[in-house]
Amino acid sequence: MKQFRIRKDDKVQVTVGKDKGKIGKVLKILKKKDAVLVEKVNVAKRHTKPNPYAKQQGGILDKEMPLHISNVKVVCDACNEATRIGYRHTEDGKKVRFCKKCNATMD
Repeated sequence: MKQFRIRKDDKVQVTVGKDKGKIGKVLKILKKKDAVLVEKVNVAKRHTKPNPYAKQQGGILDKEMPLHISNVKVVCDACNEATRIGYRHTEDGKKVRFCKKCNATMD
C-alpha cells in the first residue's frame, strides 16, 4: 500500500498549474490515482439534472477536481511556508512528522 506524507485536513499549497500559489485544506486523498482533493482549488463547473427522489436541485454546480499529489506541498503551521516533511521518533517511540525548514512537529 502506498504511503503519502500528506494527510486529510492538512493545509497545502499548489505548486503548479492554473491555481499555482493557492492554499487550501485537503478534503480527500485518492490513493489509487495518487491524487488529492483540495478545498476551493481546481474547481470545475458540473451541469446536473434535478433529482426529486434525492431532493436535489438541478443547475450548474462548482466541483473540486483532483490534483496529483506531487503538485502540492504541505504548509507548516509554525513558519507558514510550504515545506517538505520529514519523520522522526519521539522519546516514547511515536513516529511524528516535522517541518524541514523550522524543525517544528506537524502532528
